[in-house]
Amino acid sequence: MSINDNFRYLHIGLPDDVLRRKLHGDFEGAISAIDRHLKAENTPEALKKCLTVQREMIRRLPSDYPYTKAEALALVRGHIPEFTEAEFDALEDAWKIDWIYDHGVPHYFNRFFETLCKTDAAFAKRANVVVAGADGQDSGEGRLDRAARLMREKGRMSARIRCRASVRMKDECFQKGERVRAYLPLPCACDSQSEIRIEQVFPQPTHISPETAPQRVVFWEEVMEENHEFAVEFSYMQTARYVDISQPVSALERPTFDTEEIPPHVMFTPYIKELVRTLTDGVEEPLEKARRFYDFITLNVEYSFMRAYFGLENIPEMCARNRIGDCGVQALLFITLCRCAGIPARWQSGWKAEPGFCGAHDWTQFYVEPYGWLYADPSFGGGAVRDGNEERRKYYFGNLDPYRMVANTQFEGDFDAPKDHWRADPYDNQLGEMETRDRGLRYDEFERTKEVLEYVEL
Repeated sequence: MSINDNFRYLHIGLPDDVLRRKLHGDFEGAISAIDRHLKAENTPEALKKCLTVQREMIRRLPSDYPYTKAEALALVRGHIPEFTEAEFDALEDAWKIDWIYDHGVPHYFNRFFETLCKTDAAFAKRANVVVAGADGQDSGEGRLDRAARLMREKGRMSARIRCRASVRMKDECFQKGERVRAYLPLPCACDSQSEIRIEQVFPQPTHISPETAPQRVVFWEEVMEENHEFAVEFSYMQTARYVDISQPVSALERPTFDTEEIPPHVMFTPYIKELVRTLTDGVEEPLEKARRFYDFITLNVEYSFMRAYFGLENIPEMCARNRIGDCGVQALLFITLCRCAGIPARWQSGWKAEPGFCGAHDWTQFYVEPYGWLYADPSFGGGAVRDGNEERRKYYFGNLDPYRMVANTQFEGDFDAPKDHWRADPYDNQLGEMETRDRGLRYDEFERTKEVLEYVEL
């Protein structure tokens, strides 16, 4: 059993003596309390597994919230000199700026400024920031609207895409003679991808996953005498097919595959069940139920960058409760609502890969007869809401664009060359992973690159 399998017990929760210390920001006290529980003979094994994960989560938590208020204000004023403390307080009160207590003092999320720029065009303009790869923030007929139009007209769009990715341990973490393992995502075989080629790999890989792996990787294991990057170039054919669901067709079949819970996140909690009940009241058709879930998320959940998923608990319920989340958080809420309603739903993730931009991204598939597997991308739908583009919002319920690289088809999927230690992301793999003989590296301990080298529309 891998240490990362302990995450499946995360939903058990914390004893009060740990929880109160964690919420107040007494991280050392919380870890000491966990250690006492782990040593106690009468602590149930399932709780021990939960506490093992929580101990590492708490250890990592402060790095996601590095700024004091003075430092956070200074960061904003470096871009907007006239920005006032009252403006900051108003954004904080509206929960536009995430924070936690660190020893009783508020500390602010390391990506709060990026979130404000991505979600508030007026703020980004004041800060003189251009948001790269924004969800459809194009002028005129932008790339996404053009793709949707062409797909409606032609029924599909295809492209040949070539990409490069790399990881490299930061020099300050490198030790000569250390055994190092490195992992990078690769495109997998799925409905939208074919003709997958590994063009270049450096150095010689130890293992390459089969194209059908749920989280496909290229893997290296090496005793390193000098620090260097691990890199891969690959190409693939991406084909997006259009499905017209504007005039829904009914079917009697109600499949039950991909409708189960997946602890610790895809869980049918009392709130999730009640949300499903209220959103689908009076609706019988699975397609319309799924549409109701998509509408709820895209019209009510505001985009926000999130701290590392390693530190998140009960992601779908957190999203439904707080009504904020990034692409993966929104995707998990959609999957959970669908599954709770008996609609098959599953995960896809990898990259948004388009000319001039490459970024990590997550989306979903859901199954409705007689159509089969359809797509839903709630965060792109929400991006269309921010742009005032209702046609585009509706498009991303049922369809996608051809600007994707699919590497993962299973949330919480294992690598077929498993890690010995904690993963930087225990659920998904878009950026790569590294570990030494003694421990898994956190994202702040290794450098990552990804880029689209060539995009040829066919």
